[in-house]
Amino acid sequence: QVHVVESGGGLVQAGGSLRLSCVVSGSFFKINDMAWYRQAPGKQRELVASTTSGGSTDFADSVKGRFTISRDNAKNTLYLQMNSLKPEDTAVYYCNSAVDFDGSGRLSPYWGQGTQVTVSS
Repeated sequence: QVHVVESGGGLVQAGGSLRLSCVVSGSFFKINDMAWYRQAPGKQRELVASTTSGGSTDFADSVKGRFTISRDNAKNTLYLQMNSLKPEDTAVYYCNSAVDFDGSGRLSPYWGQGTQVTVSS
């Protein structure tokens, strides 16, 4: 069983910062790619940022230069540092982890329950 738990969301004024964390626990061989998604009311879930196990990163155009993604592989933890927040960043933020249970390279995706980020104008 794998558990994915996000934390760090909250209410912040425009221009402020938040740092989200995502801890993955359970019995598995390794975590491959990890990513942050978000879903605003009435909109589809969208990819915000992703990182490979080797540390390569990618960002949605809307957050480039403002958000940073990082991971601590020893702690199975993913972070999202969000700076210069805008009201349009308001959404529920979800962590996604691609888990390799046995070293075979076969990956299973796991999602957390999400953490609410609200940016006031």
